[in-house]
Amino acid sequence: MLDRAIIDHASPTLARLKLGNLFNLATDAGFFTEFAEVKGQLMEKGVSMTLLRCKGGKALVYVYRPDDLACALEDADTRRFLSACGYAGFGVEDAIRTLRKRLRDTDAFPHEIGVFLGYPLADVLGFIANGGRNCLACGCWKVYSDPCCALRAFARYEKCKTVYQRLFASGCPLSKLTVARRPA
Repeated sequence: MLDRAIIDHASPTLARLKLGNLFNLATDAGFFTEFAEVKGQLMEKGVSMTLLRCKGGKALVYVYRPDDLACALEDADTRRFLSACGYAGFGVEDAIRTLRKRLRDTDAFPHEIGVFLGYPLADVLGFIANGGRNCLACGCWKVYSDPCCALRAFARYEKCKTVYQRLFASGCPLSKLTVARRPA
């Protein structure tokens, strides 16, 4: 069940096209055991998976590339933005810990979550400034800065998902569909 959800919702991250993906999944009896097993498989390829929130029988699953998140968190503009949102530490674990706390403390999604998903900072800031209205394009996120680039990315993500779903349905395991981390 978890394998299929990852293919359906996080294939661009598995393919190393996107920093991260996020999805909700029901936490049935075997969920946490399966989660631990799949997490171990993904780590071997440089992909991490964590639970950002568990509430009401559902888990908010974050699948991401720690190396890519670390690069995003090094950007000075991103740090200024996250500082204004209450982030003090900019290491991957510190930032995720703060995001998890912010999700726990509210039912709404904190807008900075776009940074953790690899959205352009200009689009995250545009969304906040416009209250989610007046976007130039809409797909995986609302676009305020470069619609041509974003639309190409959306098409790549959709094609990736379609190919990964087909390969998974034909018996290709998650481990074979996960692109390894970049060499150091």
